[in-house]
Amino acid sequence: MKLTDFSLASLAATSRRNTIRDVWDKLSPLPGGKRLFSRLIGAMAPYTGTIRAEVEVLERGRAEVSMRDRPGLRNHLRSVHAVALVNLAELTGNTALSYALPDDARFIVAGLSIEYLKKARGTIRAVCECPLPETSERREYDIPVSLRDATGTEVARAVLRSLVGPKKHP
Repeated sequence: MKLTDFSLASLAATSRRNTIRDVWDKLSPLPGGKRLFSRLIGAMAPYTGTIRAEVEVLERGRAEVSMRDRPGLRNHLRSVHAVALVNLAELTGNTALSYALPDDARFIVAGLSIEYLKKARGTIRAVCECPLPETSERREYDIPVSLRDATGTEVARAVLRSLVGPKKHP
């Protein structure tokens, strides 16, 4: 079976458990496990996979994801492209929220805003500390994400407006 044949997205949407949390908890302590988890997320959302981000920290209510600067992510000003930054912000916020969800919940991003503060160069680390949904009750949450360069300077900040609700089971 190829990595792309594995549909973590469909499994997560229909499982009676929190699949993202289960897979991270199993893989992250293993050598190369965080990298494999990051590749699975990239296969789950192929456009997101184009930035080749690495999930480094994932715990209830918190995620840290880094993206190395490379030519394919740069704009005409030789800085990281705005769309790569928003992609990283969405990935980080979605991963943090996914991990925090109750087993019977799912979510969708209903809106997103981002503020670009400074040209982004070098490795960018996105950090999200998100609310902890206690139930799968239909409710909207603001998910904040801060994007920082290697010096710790915030280069962008985003807020995902995410709608949480109950999973539909087949």
